[in-house]
Amino acid sequence: MRKFGIGLILVLAGCTGDEGVRAFGAADMAWNLKSIDGTAFDARATLEFPEAGQATGMGPCNRWSASQSAPYPWFKLGPIRSTRRACPDMDAEQRFFMALGDMTISEVSGNVLVLSNDAGREMIFQGKAVE
Repeated sequence: MRKFGIGLILVLAGCTGDEGVRAFGAADMAWNLKSIDGTAFDARATLEFPEAGQATGMGPCNRWSASQSAPYPWFKLGPIRSTRRACPDMDAEQRFFMALGDMTISEVSGNVLVLSNDAGREMIFQGKAVE
């Protein structure tokens, strides 16, 4: 029964042309970063998937966007483009963008999004429905 459910999800995602994390539970959610590599992330940083192949959000200082080209559960962002405002929390901003660029695997489980890579790095986000 479980194999059928997963297959149906894959077929439905294929119908939309979206094979990324958005099609597998990340759509219509605003994801707030809670931790990087097991350490709480105290600054505000967000991630959203507004349409197929796109990722966007807010770092501690700047808005950002990137393409997201890998099929789920893989995760690959194209070049991250951001505004260039300076702020007192530039260190947190750099940690956020460096970690985000290192992520290669995604897992959505309800309102939790985990991005990770084979080297053991991990980012945990908590989601809230976009109204």
